[in-house]
Amino acid sequence: MATAAQTPRFTHPAARGTCPFAPPPAYQQAQQEEPVSRISLWDGSTSWLATRHEDVKAVLSDPRFSADGTRPGFPFLTAGVRQLNTGQPTFIRMDDPEHARLRRMLTGEFMIKKVEALRPEIQRIADDLLDRMTDSRTEADLVHDFALPLPSLVICLLLGVPYQDHEFFQECSRVLLRRESSVEEVATAQHRLIDYLSDLTEAKRTSPDDGILSRLVERGELDTAEIGAMGRLLLIAGHETTANMTALSVLALLRNPDQLDHLRRHPEAVTGAVEELLRYLTIVHSGLTRVATEDVDLGGVRIRAGEGVVCMISTANRDEDEFPAGDELDLTRDARRHLAFGFGVHQCLGQPLARLELQIALSTLLRRLPQLRLAVPFEDVRFRGDMLIYGVHELPIAW
Repeated sequence: MATAAQTPRFTHPAARGTCPFAPPPAYQQAQQEEPVSRISLWDGSTSWLATRHEDVKAVLSDPRFSADGTRPGFPFLTAGVRQLNTGQPTFIRMDDPEHARLRRMLTGEFMIKKVEALRPEIQRIADDLLDRMTDSRTEADLVHDFALPLPSLVICLLLGVPYQDHEFFQECSRVLLRRESSVEEVATAQHRLIDYLSDLTEAKRTSPDDGILSRLVERGELDTAEIGAMGRLLLIAGHETTANMTALSVLALLRNPDQLDHLRRHPEAVTGAVEELLRYLTIVHSGLTRVATEDVDLGGVRIRAGEGVVCMISTANRDEDEFPAGDELDLTRDARRHLAFGFGVHQCLGQPLARLELQIALSTLLRRLPQLRLAVPFEDVRFRGDMLIYGVHELPIAW
């Protein structure tokens, strides 16, 4: 049984390969040769790396692996991420029962039936954005003009956040998610965003609306700082992830014209297509982090209490044992077993909304822009390897 005495074979983050959609080759090599292996992190600390679908699921569903960032040995992926764990933590960095107590306050907001009722409004937003994007133009930046404003408008609507402040909270989000942001930059952005949401929360005590922040105020179970922290989590996760998935999905389809043609000929297949794109792209390329609270055997390795684990969901989603020909994009594949939203009690709360937004965004783009194409060489597209959420910085398109 292997132990922590091993010398790390890999680093985090590892260098990217020639395919910008694929996980780093070193992690794919690890999956074949040493599925649970040691890695060194940015600060010289070490952690375990889990790369197989089976092992990643095991970690994310096992309460012996904690999501609590205050536990000794918890593996932070950047200095900024460690800074984010200070102050007012959110429930994604807690274990049950506190995690479950806070999460239950939001579960009803993202139930499938309630989210599905938003379909007409999200469709209207998508059409309005495309109307403006295509008015008197034949080229645009898909990120700036469509992929980013669509989920931003939706999450603002749901939370009760004024969309006219989108440039402020999007800039704060970029600082918080940038790998190279200093501790001071992260602390400043973190405080600015929480102060903004706390002020907004206080205003809703006297002028309530139908947004989630107001309903949290009405429950009377959380103070202003706690609501502000919860709002920060929802605001960032609610627009950054879907925006990058939308743009990256379009680029992946353009690079796989047979798959793009299939979806154009079978628009009813968009639901399954979104699942396959989620699997294939897995924009959380950094992985999900946990720390063992007791000794656990995983994939032939003994992980000691207090040792961290980085769950590489990007490699898990291409595991050949679970998804044959996993490096290929195949929109006819049944990809519902993917782990793009995580797994277990901490899996993404907003996944029904993300799925709906992606389905509407892709369907609307392909229906209304039959000549959609890249406006620059593929080699000129700037990928977000410098960010914790993967994607593209911009996507010049033409039609």
